[in-house]
Amino acid sequence: MSQVAIIIVSYNTCERLEACVKSLHNPAPDVEHEIVVVDNASTDGSADTIRTSWPHVTVIDVGQNSGFATANNLGIRATDSDLLLLLNSDTVVPAGAIDTLVNRLQTLPDVAAIGPRLVDATGRPELSFGRMIGPMNELLQKAKGVALARNIPLLASMIKVTLSRPGAHDWVSGACLLVRRADAERVGLLDERFFLYGEDVDFCASLRESGRQIFFAPDVEVVHHRGQSGAAAPALARSAYRRSHLAFYDKHHPSWTPLLRLYLRLRSALPTDST
Repeated sequence: MSQVAIIIVSYNTCERLEACVKSLHNPAPDVEHEIVVVDNASTDGSADTIRTSWPHVTVIDVGQNSGFATANNLGIRATDSDLLLLLNSDTVVPAGAIDTLVNRLQTLPDVAAIGPRLVDATGRPELSFGRMIGPMNELLQKAKGVALARNIPLLASMIKVTLSRPGAHDWVSGACLLVRRADAERVGLLDERFFLYGEDVDFCASLRESGRQIFFAPDVEVVHHRGQSGAAAPALARSAYRRSHLAFYDKHHPSWTPLLRLYLRLRSALPTDST
């Protein structure tokens, strides 16, 4: 039995997926591990490419685009490792990153899940942790993202300081999230009503509600090329995002859902099956 199951959900990101899997071999983590690619009916040859280039990697064909949460759960149920690393197909993992995350998690008995500092190809950090999503916190998180992306003087510097501090937070990004299997199973894995938004925040909320902590480890960096799956079908991605957004508010902030629906309707962005 491997110690870590690395689960990568794939949807039409063949080039990025191959780069991600390659990064897990050059060099491979020292910790005993297995790699599982769960393919959501990609049409770009993703699954065949991995089977041909990396025959020891397990590939699970879902047969349809089942979304991020469902596909991750399929990968989790197909493995039996003590630890689970949920990893986006548009990431590149530097040497030693996984081993450092595993070692750090093992020193934190009260922590269920840990996430690294995410950066883009130029090294610019991503807002990969935060407070529980809600109307005010969501606006604040977006404002921080704009300040960071535009490198607004003083504000960007202050945000970058927070991105260099380790500590407990409400959530860390599901683009690279290491979690103990026992904790994941205790909360019923990821909530499959979330197709393409909020599943990581909701998952972390469930872990915290079970009495566990979520930790951000900025001394570990992973490169994240954001939005690659959505770029393959932008209209579908936007609709899926909106449906998951509404589902998240229905679950966590039901009193705000009517206002969110009104806002989306006024912007002509309300999904047709959410009226």
